[in-house]
Amino acid sequence: MNTNVRQGVPAPALETKEQRNQQQATIYRILLAISFVHLFNDSIQAVIPALFPTLKDNLLLSFTQIGWLAFALNITSSLIQPVIGFAADRKPRPILLPLGMCCTFAGVFLLAFADSYPLVIISIIFVGLGSAAFHPEGMRVAHMAAGQRKGLSQSIFQVGGNAGQALGPLLNYGVFIPFGQIGALGFTLFAAAGIVIQTYVARWYRGMLNAGYTFRKKSSTGTIDPARRKAVFMATVILVFIVFVRSWYGASIGGYYAFYLMDHYGMELDSAQIYIFLYLAAGAVGTFFGGPLADRFGRRNLILLSMVGTVPLALILPFANAFWAAVLLIISGFVLLSSFSVTVVYAQMLYPGNIGTVSGLITGLAFGLGGIGSLVIGKLIDHTDITTVFVACGFLPLLGLVALLLPGDKKLEQWAAE
Repeated sequence: MNTNVRQGVPAPALETKEQRNQQQATIYRILLAISFVHLFNDSIQAVIPALFPTLKDNLLLSFTQIGWLAFALNITSSLIQPVIGFAADRKPRPILLPLGMCCTFAGVFLLAFADSYPLVIISIIFVGLGSAAFHPEGMRVAHMAAGQRKGLSQSIFQVGGNAGQALGPLLNYGVFIPFGQIGALGFTLFAAAGIVIQTYVARWYRGMLNAGYTFRKKSSTGTIDPARRKAVFMATVILVFIVFVRSWYGASIGGYYAFYLMDHYGMELDSAQIYIFLYLAAGAVGTFFGGPLADRFGRRNLILLSMVGTVPLALILPFANAFWAAVLLIISGFVLLSSFSVTVVYAQMLYPGNIGTVSGLITGLAFGLGGIGSLVIGKLIDHTDITTVFVACGFLPLLGLVALLLPGDKKLEQWAAE
């Protein structure tokens, strides 16, 4: 009897079927693991803006110098992420997952003891490099573990990151206000836990690659119509612009709104940080529900509504009293960030098989441009006043009307299927 045949099925065909079933299954333990690491990574990133008030007092910094700190974090990540993503799409490197967290560990350790402005910038660059290494490969792992549930996997993956960002204000309240800058040392525990989990995920990732998993999808015709190529390029430009605008407005809230609350309402720093937490926590919830909402109302429609729907809330915010400011922050955080994971899925459908490149482009380059926005906002506050700047920032989400130029869902699904 032929030992290479099991139940009448030749071994090579059976192996192919098993691999296909493995690729189609949703591996929740890996999704949850990579989501937790995303939480660790982005909570450490959130340490940077959470430390702004402390660093401003300790090192006597101007708002422009604070803007440069945000710029250093975002631009480091944005310059490296697309390169890592492009390289990973051609040759996956699972080892980058634990190595990236090692870099983050070094950055946050150095930040705890940094006693000069240049040293703070160097430590922030290390954190940015760690994030740059994590996101493209982390996105690929989430895509690999998703099976047929790509939207759900992105919601799980991205909600970890947004939840980590939301922890920033609470970290300031519970760590940096009572302990000062040295409190950053505690976040080396987050980084250490991330290294352990990433090592486990990297081993699974390597095993899947060895079993024959591939991200690449060849076109059925072998060529792409020039008109379609142009349409995909324009859609990519629009997506990057939308994420840039969203990041710019988010930078105004996450980086400077605490100062606005202290200046306008006379709040203490610990109370002001609670408001930022409400905004970011609502954004994390919006990120999770964004996928199901997009399935019901359409990806392009949700991207458009999330941007335009934020405009009236953002314009009213500078003039609301303390209570209504909290309410507006909760609603606007949910609405604006409900499209967070949807923009990533939309971009992945534009470029099937190029998951790392898309991650570097959307979560790297676009957020780096948002870092430029943070720098500009800091300069404007120094040269005008913080109220005028926040009123002006309220108009930013209106630029999301360019989402009307994005291809509709039917066209997008048609392209992804070819």
